[in-house]
Amino acid sequence: MVEPEPHPITVAIERRIDPARTIEATSWMQAGTDLATGFDGFLGSGWVRAGESSDLWYMLYRFRDRPTLDAWERSTQRSWWLDSGRAFASEVRVERRTGIEGWFDAPFATHVETRHPTERSATGPIQQPIPPAPPRWKQAVTIWLGFFPTNLLASWLLGFIPGFTEWPLVARVLLATVLLTPVMTYLVLPWVTRTLRPWLQKG
Repeated sequence: MVEPEPHPITVAIERRIDPARTIEATSWMQAGTDLATGFDGFLGSGWVRAGESSDLWYMLYRFRDRPTLDAWERSTQRSWWLDSGRAFASEVRVERRTGIEGWFDAPFATHVETRHPTERSATGPIQQPIPPAPPRWKQAVTIWLGFFPTNLLASWLLGFIPGFTEWPLVARVLLATVLLTPVMTYLVLPWVTRTLRPWLQKG
């Protein structure tokens, strides 16, 4: 029996940070990213602030599958890291999504759903919950719109490498995927989904 392929898991965390300790919080967030990088199955991470005057900070990281995510979340390194930030950081909400859908979630900064829906947030009434991920066909179109021009440009640029067209097919594909994967993950796909978000969330 063929085992199903593992699905990457994206974890998004919303935290409130003491505004008077933003310098410490910035270093703390980066330290957490650096720690996660050393764990097996780590696929990437990032963090942003809701705004200069907001105390809401958002962190996102992705692991290959549930076991590798659990290994990170149960690690002594992560426990130490969380303890070191308790004086100025408090967790508000955690959300997990599997597969590529994690890229298509609405940003926390737009729609906030706290752990206690009947209470008011510190900045006013709680807003509406995050809408679901868009249909798979919209996700597929979005990925293609990012991948096609990126792959086309990469293929054209790689053609300038002397003798590249004579390389074995496996070597050419290996080099192209090594170069394109981080570009798609950190630049192209986030930009495309941000640009198309009104269409992705429509309906």
